[in-house]
Amino acid sequence: MVLMIFVNDFWSLKGIPEWLEHSRADQDFLGFSDIIFPCFLFIVGMSIPYAIRNRIDKGENNLKILFHIVLRSVALLVMGFFTVNISDLNAEATGISHGWFQILMVAAFFLIWNVYPKTEDWKKYLFAGMQVAGCALLVLLVFIFKGGDDGLAHMTKQWWGILGLIGWTYLISAPIYLFARKSNALLLGVWILFTLLNIADHTGWLKTPIPGGGAFQGFAFAGIAASLLLDRAISPEKRQKLPLLYFGIAILLLIAGFILRNFFIISKIQATPTWVFLCNGIAFGFLAAIYYLVDLKGKANWFSLIKPAGTSTLTCYLIPYVYYSLAAYAFTLPVFLKTGAIGLGKSMIFALIIVGITSLLGKMNVKLKI
Repeated sequence: MVLMIFVNDFWSLKGIPEWLEHSRADQDFLGFSDIIFPCFLFIVGMSIPYAIRNRIDKGENNLKILFHIVLRSVALLVMGFFTVNISDLNAEATGISHGWFQILMVAAFFLIWNVYPKTEDWKKYLFAGMQVAGCALLVLLVFIFKGGDDGLAHMTKQWWGILGLIGWTYLISAPIYLFARKSNALLLGVWILFTLLNIADHTGWLKTPIPGGGAFQGFAFAGIAASLLLDRAISPEKRQKLPLLYFGIAILLLIAGFILRNFFIISKIQATPTWVFLCNGIAFGFLAAIYYLVDLKGKANWFSLIKPAGTSTLTCYLIPYVYYSLAAYAFTLPVFLKTGAIGLGKSMIFALIIVGITSLLGKMNVKLKI
């Protein structure tokens, strides 16, 4: 999440190396920014077995868990639907600036999905009223939205945005895991199936209706596989060997990715199989390093500064929408702070500021959870 905020700030910079940025749709290139979203989906996949297991341990049946999965996915799709349309907003026709539209949008998200304290007194009705107000605000924003150069366009799903793509990935991957969780072989087969669907989609053999043509589910099920391997490492000896296993898988995936480059370019925007294999390889490689450092060497405290980005991830992701909107009215940084290495330092400091704001909001009981 910290890296996602970091690279999402690159739009404000100039004179930074090309390899740090996103590659163009037709460019056979893997930029650093092209790796972040796949790794996030990999983590989504890793979390699915633990999240579902926790609900089962609480006594929830499959139907209740499935209902929760659908609700979470719909929330992400709604947020993605709004965020992806902002760039098309015609402020004059809408009667509200981009900045204020974003602020009201995020305010509505917080009103609806904030973690409200559990209570049985009058505050219970106050919190419910705040959620209703948030829903009403979103409906109002849809109603007043006017987009396009002529100001006649309305909101459309487009490519769903990052949050929407996460929603689709979760909506498809989590139920499959829920009903196939007792068979590791079946889960491995599903990972292979989505990989083949992605390849078939790009060869023209089969056009899949799901966003990404199976690529995003490929990342999620790679993460699920990583968690299953972690579950099997129950002895100290196996835990010591786990980083080597992860690293070995990483090497195999990278080799497969470079072989596939003979048939497909590396393209995040096209969600090519080459991109999927290379990014899954990178994800397993980083997981090997992080597991060794944190779990085996006990260095979790090294990451305490950025912990809120992991515990309040959605909050952290949405704060920049408000920050950018308010900063546009408040100040403009000098050019030298937005150029080259100094600019990159500025973007990293910005990411850490966002994490700090997230931490502060958490202490004030302001935290999104879906």
